[in-house]
Amino acid sequence: MANEKSEVSRLNVESNAHPSQPSAGLEALLRAASEGATPGGGPGGEKTLRPVEKWNPPYCGDIGMKIRRDGTWMYQGSPIGRIALVKLFASILRKDDDGRTYLVTPAEKVDVEVEDAPFLAVEMAVEGAGRARTITLRTNVNDVVTVDAEHPLRFEKTEPDGGLKPYVLVRGRLEALCTRAVYAELVELAEAGEGGGEEVGVWSGGCGGGWGEWQKLWNLLC
Repeated sequence: MANEKSEVSRLNVESNAHPSQPSAGLEALLRAASEGATPGGGPGGEKTLRPVEKWNPPYCGDIGMKIRRDGTWMYQGSPIGRIALVKLFASILRKDDDGRTYLVTPAEKVDVEVEDAPFLAVEMAVEGAGRARTITLRTNVNDVVTVDAEHPLRFEKTEPDGGLKPYVLVRGRLEALCTRAVYAELVELAEAGEGGGEEVGVWSGGCGGGWGEWQKLWNLLC
């Protein structure tokens, strides 16, 4: 938490020199988030966990936050280029049952417009094969998840080409869209369903996911 406060303080100074950086109001949002952090989870305990699902702050409106489909975070039309700042925002992100996505602290929550998914799955590691296979994915904000019953893989049909886009559940209701490269690796792992025919899918953590027609799995890649 001390490191995050130092990072926010540094950004406060630099944003005075660079008007394109987030305003003081946005930095105040980050400071509030750091107060609600609890250490633990990572090697040496350095990872910060935030119980955003337990916070119930008042809704404070739209401040111009947006996540583009390519994973770029925007504030009032300008990209946020600092990965440290993006990771801080990502750690207080929450999607509620109303279908909307918010930045949430113990004191307030504000809207975030999400063009597609809030995260991207950018790297994949595989161990084992068949039903014993384990697929682990890393996101663009360094979340690491293993595809299993708690973090399922799903495919959504795209229009108008009828292709499929793969998503993995990261936490809460937040998903990561698999990049083209990761999608290609998933296709290489595709296996025929038990019922035969043209349906295929992938196994991970003892669970099957993404079952569908073989040709559809390739549409996005062609």
